Amino acid sequence: MSTEKLDALQSGMDSKPTAQGTIALGVDESRTPRIPEELSILPVRSFVVFPGTVIPLNVQRSASLKLLDDTLPRTKVIGLLTQRDETKEDPLPHDLYSIGTAALVLKLVRQSEDNVLVIVQGLRRFSLRKIIATDPFLRAEIDLPQSILPPPSKEWEATFRNLRDSASRLFELTPDAPEQARTMIMNIENPEQLADFLAPNLNIDVAQKQALLGELDVEKRVHAVQQHISAQLEIAQIQQRLQKDVASQFSDAQRRAYLRSQLKAIQHELGETDGGNEEQAQQLRARLQEAKPPEEVMKQAERELKRLDFIPPASPEFSVIVSYIEIIADLPWNKFSKDDLDLDQAQQILDRDHYDLEKVKKRLIEYLAVRKLNPQGHGAILCFLGPPGVGKTSLGQSIADALGRKFVRISLGGMRDEAEIRGHRRTYIGSMPGRIIQELRRCGTRNPVFMLDEIDKIGADFRGDPASALLEVLDPAQNHAFVDRYLDVPFDLSQIIFIGTANYIEGIPEPLRDRIEVISIPGYTEREKAEIAKRYLVPRQLQENGLKPEQCDFQEDAIRRVINDYTHEAGVRELERQIGAICRGVAAQVARGKTEHVTVTPEIVREMLGPAKYVRETKLKTSKPGVVTGLAYTPQGGEVLHIEATRYPGKGNITLTGQIGNVMKESVQAAFSLVRSRDGEIGIRAEDFRKMDVHVHVPAGAVPKDGPSAGIAMFTALASLFTNRSVRSDVAMTGEITLRGLVLPIGGLKEKSLAAMRAGISTVIIPKLNEKDLPDVPEEAKQKLNFVPVENVDEVLAVALEKNGATASASANKSA
Repeated sequence: MSTEKLDALQSGMDSKPTAQGTIALGVDESRTPRIPEELSILPVRSFVVFPGTVIPLNVQRSASLKLLDDTLPRTKVIGLLTQRDETKEDPLPHDLYSIGTAALVLKLVRQSEDNVLVIVQGLRRFSLRKIIATDPFLRAEIDLPQSILPPPSKEWEATFRNLRDSASRLFELTPDAPEQARTMIMNIENPEQLADFLAPNLNIDVAQKQALLGELDVEKRVHAVQQHISAQLEIAQIQQRLQKDVASQFSDAQRRAYLRSQLKAIQHELGETDGGNEEQAQQLRARLQEAKPPEEVMKQAERELKRLDFIPPASPEFSVIVSYIEIIADLPWNKFSKDDLDLDQAQQILDRDHYDLEKVKKRLIEYLAVRKLNPQGHGAILCFLGPPGVGKTSLGQSIADALGRKFVRISLGGMRDEAEIRGHRRTYIGSMPGRIIQELRRCGTRNPVFMLDEIDKIGADFRGDPASALLEVLDPAQNHAFVDRYLDVPFDLSQIIFIGTANYIEGIPEPLRDRIEVISIPGYTEREKAEIAKRYLVPRQLQENGLKPEQCDFQEDAIRRVINDYTHEAGVRELERQIGAICRGVAAQVARGKTEHVTVTPEIVREMLGPAKYVRETKLKTSKPGVVTGLAYTPQGGEVLHIEATRYPGKGNITLTGQIGNVMKESVQAAFSLVRSRDGEIGIRAEDFRKMDVHVHVPAGAVPKDGPSAGIAMFTALASLFTNRSVRSDVAMTGEITLRGLVLPIGGLKEKSLAAMRAGISTVIIPKLNEKDLPDVPEEAKQKLNFVPVENVDEVLAVALEKNGATASASANKSA
């Protein structure tokens, strides 16, 4: 019995029922419409429609669509004949069976111009008498033959009941058979209707179904349906018996596995062990003994090895246990790299791999010295903080080289799953240890230099917080017994030198920040970048592009041109890319034989790299009231910031533009309030504040800006504007202000000093409390810049404003 035809849906074209399937309802003779002697014939394929069934049809052939359009306005009754060959698209009369079913069109749904859905109900059998038309569709005269019913008898009643019981039994054995179908079978009292209901749902071919449709003798038709039902019932019973046999065989397999395990235990007691798994277990046990894990780990591994004796090799759990034991055996429980704590050699390696960074190198040498004096001590967890491209990752590699340890690096950027650190439990399919255990397994030693790159870019979501999982890893008081969820045994991480890298300290969670020592690596100066390019970048790019030193060399002016006009960064990555682009251009000329040697000059740089990509801010060419040079710190280094203020008649309002953040807006408000509160001391008329509107703008408008360090610059711009005294163009300043007029310290003094030096500034006003940071400023900047520490805004104005008190007009006349 085909459950798909009873419960599921079938799809098709003209020749097939649609997704609605067939439903047998029987025919109410009292309400059956009159069937005309001439019928429009609709060919169908792949199925046979029986009287009493309701079935949807998808009509798509043009002739069939024409039939519906012409016939349905006159009569709702059409003839359905099955094709002998379902592959024919335009069947002729001899391609159709001669007996079909007259059907009533119950509903028509036009889905598109060439696709119509019709729902029909089979009414009565008919036979073709004469074809009267073939174009544009078939029309024929028909006869309505009468079914031959047997006389009532006990034998006929028994035949009918046997058919009904067999069909009901078949439905019981059919998986997923609809319950309502069995109920319908038991409610049918007419043998002919029962046969016509069962016939279209039998798993037999179209020809056999057509034979059932053409059989007018109801007794023969019932017997034929009974034969098909009995055959399918026998098949269903065989399938059920096979399923029971499989289930019993599975139970037997389990019983045999249990007995086999008992037999192995007996053989083990007798010393006669010779199992298939024993050899693999012995190999794993030998690997474990070679790895020499702690006693607690060895006991856990032995428990898992014993389980292998009771698990068939085909079982999925067998491979899980083998993988677990192999990972434990591969871990470096007692393998160490011997430390080379020669501090002079370490200094040489650091100097070889990195230029300058003296403060960072000094701290690393101190770190190594502590390791030398106290090898078992738990040193600090270092974190290199700085902008991209300054050498944070390569510093970790240099430390590993200096110590003679292996170097391991994992990137934490974008990590969101806590299991990446702690591992997955073995209950999950495809589980594995965390990244830390995996990397230790790969490197083969228990004391590598382990770099946690991009520690400030760890994410968090519903899967957990990896940063919280790192708290245990980076805590010397806890990481001696780190438990990976996959291993479920402790592993000692205390001998690992963990080094983190980050671009922003704000991105590191506070609990994690508390466990690390931050070493700041600021950006490089122009001189430092030029030296790095000459010592490292140019030789490396010449080698990567197949050039020899005698084929290409760079003038120092050319390198500085690249630094100033084609890069805008604190590190040297973009500088190396631009040098690589020049080397590729030279390589193309050498490969074509146009030249044998090229000396890269500033002109060649412009020719190969095109127009300058970046234009740096420089000092103001003239001094004007209301225009001040400030200093800012960005991840790419320091920047010069020109602050402009102007006034015009109004009501004392202040306008702020230049995409400045909330903190900088508050600095402007504080500066404006401070200027108004000191109007008498500065020499400003109080009524000017009521009669004038003020507009403060910070170019460039497309770049977001924020922070409090421009406070004294804002104050100076407003004071200069209202006193009409010009600000010195060779002065730049940085510092936060208070409403009492005090100047508070700021950060990034080194980067801001370098920016002032590049812009041609000669004097830099800094907070008095930042004098302690002057030793960090490069010597080159100290020689070119005059640093003026100040404690309050009065000192700022004394240095920044023109000494002669010249007005803007006087300055303009003097310039003219």
